[in-house]
Amino acid sequence: MKKWIPLVILTLFIFSCKSKKAVTDSAQNSDSLVIKNSDPNEPIDAGSNVADRLNFYEKIYLHEKFDYLKISSKITADNIRVSPLDATIYIETDKKIWSNISFLVIPAARALITPDGIKAMDRYNKNYIDSDFEYLNNLLNVNFFDYKNLEKLLIGRTFFTISNRNSKITKNMQGYQMESVSNLKFTTAGGEREYKLNLQYSEDYNLTDLKLKDVKSDDAVEIVYSNWETQPNNVKLPKNVKIIIKGSKNSQILLENTNFVFSRMDTPYSVPSSYKKIEIK
Repeated sequence: MKKWIPLVILTLFIFSCKSKKAVTDSAQNSDSLVIKNSDPNEPIDAGSNVADRLNFYEKIYLHEKFDYLKISSKITADNIRVSPLDATIYIETDKKIWSNISFLVIPAARALITPDGIKAMDRYNKNYIDSDFEYLNNLLNVNFFDYKNLEKLLIGRTFFTISNRNSKITKNMQGYQMESVSNLKFTTAGGEREYKLNLQYSEDYNLTDLKLKDVKSDDAVEIVYSNWETQPNNVKLPKNVKIIIKGSKNSQILLENTNFVFSRMDTPYSVPSSYKKIEIK
């Protein structure tokens, strides 16, 4: 099972889980997670300019759209010996994420992720999973991501929409920093958790660093985006994505994107009858 866990994470390249009922008025109808301030009397940070804020929000939330994206990547993780792995990650916006991973041209794993859940098979160990996102919630110590937010994570989009009253925006040497004023609270079947959020953007509003810290434990996640490129269709994408997991579980995963193609592709997925299903408990 220990071999399976890192391979699943690599196959899906997911920092994701399904929140059963996030504490938000509009998360179910939005493509981002909306965080509202728990205290309606909390003041907006002093000295901020509404016009500047509107421009900032426009830059970080509004992007050129695409229907299909094929990403060729190399994936390295500190808890798996056979790396780097070659990966193809295909995104069909709002519908599915498909991934195929190989090592030295030998097929290693394949996954199909939709809003309904996760299917993934490990060709080396000849087993597979068919689950909702709660499995990865338990693996990665978070409890608030859904399918759409996974799409955003993979391509460096801001997947939190923090209310104006619960965000502090400052200018610094690296560009712009946005942080939550009060803790972000999420409730699932497993209970309530609170997080502190910190986001760093470059001068041209590319997301460069996201930090999430559980305020009641040492659990934390950091996602670092670098080497941003503007594609011919004006879609901006990061060539390097690093996920750093800290706390009760520690891991680093690096995704090096070598090529982007905006075209449709076949996404075959079928599990051989001889494969054993891994039961998620």
